[in-house]
Amino acid sequence: MSESSRVAQVFVLGLDDHNREVLEALPDAENYRFHPLLTIEELQYGDEIPVQELLDKAKAELDAFDGTVDAVIGFWDFPVSTMVPLLCSHARTHCASLESVIKCEHKYWSRLEQQKVIDEYPAFGLVDPDGDKQPPEGLRYPMWVKPVKSFSSDLAFGVEDEDQFRDALAEISEKIGRVGEPFEVILNRLDLPPELAEAGGRACLVEETMQGQQVTLEGYVRGDEVHIFGVVDTVNRDDVPSQDRFQYPSSLPEAAAERMAEVSRRIVRQVGLDNTTFNIEFFWDSDADRIRVLEVNPRHSQSHAELFANVDGAANHRAMLELALGRDPHMPHRQGPHAMAAKWFLRRLSDGRATRVPTAEEVAAVESAVPGVTVDVIVSEGERLSELPDQDSYSYKIANIYIGGADEAELSDKFDRCAEMLTFRFE
Repeated sequence: MSESSRVAQVFVLGLDDHNREVLEALPDAENYRFHPLLTIEELQYGDEIPVQELLDKAKAELDAFDGTVDAVIGFWDFPVSTMVPLLCSHARTHCASLESVIKCEHKYWSRLEQQKVIDEYPAFGLVDPDGDKQPPEGLRYPMWVKPVKSFSSDLAFGVEDEDQFRDALAEISEKIGRVGEPFEVILNRLDLPPELAEAGGRACLVEETMQGQQVTLEGYVRGDEVHIFGVVDTVNRDDVPSQDRFQYPSSLPEAAAERMAEVSRRIVRQVGLDNTTFNIEFFWDSDADRIRVLEVNPRHSQSHAELFANVDGAANHRAMLELALGRDPHMPHRQGPHAMAAKWFLRRLSDGRATRVPTAEEVAAVESAVPGVTVDVIVSEGERLSELPDQDSYSYKIANIYIGGADEAELSDKFDRCAEMLTFRFE
């Protein structure tokens, strides 16, 4: 069998059932065999994240495989995002360097790197949640305070005055160790600038609040070429600072998207990313025609996978796979079954324990009754919402609803129908 026709053996960190379905639905899925490498539960859902133990276990699984390890991939945030470069190095497969990944993932280091090549960032600074009581000099309220490393907006707080600032730091100080301490284990592998080395993994980024339409540019880099293959809207709720949905294609004017693409290219080249997908989140203030960078992620967003599949004809996982195998990605464009798609979050604003969630049969009935919809229930009976992983600081996701349709009105109608048909109860 020739090298080009051989089925590639691909190991996926934290492969869950939902993303396995996405991978196996890729147009060329028969060319890959996907192997789970650790579980998402042991990687992200425990009270602690023993990152060195996880690395050792993953390396042992790779070494025990009776065959060729062609690629190691992952689409989750920490620790998956930082483990992938280390495991790729171990298996001698294609990936971005650990240092370039950390320059994106460390929120303060990322701002320092952006500062060298762009002007489109907010005023920012660094604070110690264990000791500081005031924001850095020169920063104005309202502002956001968040650990230099967190995921899913956990421990990220919008604050409007000194009392809220101190309350946020107190809560962060209590809980930051779960991610901050294992992140420090990864940081110790690098030769950090003195300021970052001194701050460690328990520090916080503080930055002035940005306004406007929130969007995410998805792309990839290979060699000198930085490609943008999609722009996704992030639509936030009006009542709490939580995401309502992701929607694709974006409603952003083309001129603003082009400016964001150029900013993205400068950042990606500055931090040294290569052989990887990425996504960069922006705000566009239409009144001032001003763009600002919110966050740089050295991976594509698995939350956008169905959006690209529905509209373009292939999930963004495809670009990640081809890069991991040393190939130039070939992403289709507007070849999917729908003109527009969204990932909608069904949320509850108060805590509670689930006493009833939709059954598999009820979910199947909803998907049959509402064409172009996939429902992913993420709370189980008996679970308390405040104990669930992957939640922000203001509300609780209880289901993800992926929707394809002709326009925004159809997407909204389908979401309302699904929300009405899905029965949850809490106490």
